[in-house]
Amino acid sequence: MAADPPVIYHNPRCSKSRDALKLLQDAGVEVEVIEYLKTPPTAAQLKAILNKLGMKPEELVRKGEAIYKEQYAGKALSDADWIAAMVEHPILIERPIVVKGDKAVVGRPPERVSRLL
Repeated sequence: MAADPPVIYHNPRCSKSRDALKLLQDAGVEVEVIEYLKTPPTAAQLKAILNKLGMKPEELVRKGEAIYKEQYAGKALSDADWIAAMVEHPILIERPIVVKGDKAVVGRPPERVSRLL
């Protein structure tokens, strides 16, 4: 049985996300693309991704986004609250994230996705 293809949580408007996807495609890797702004991960999916990344939820938050500055900057939130914030506002999720099996990387810089190949 073939292994499941890697999954990229992708934002086509993000150059880093496009570069990471291109890197995978250029390597001949079949990849499942999830446009996470259209299809946000659930809290359970986000928890699983964070476990694979080895990151705390706050480390995955994009702190340059307006919604962060308006609603979350300077606040001490629990891990569950950060996950809820990213589920409610998926624009807060750092991108791109590539998941393969029990491993994942944030593709910043995009070359980091090659660690999963």
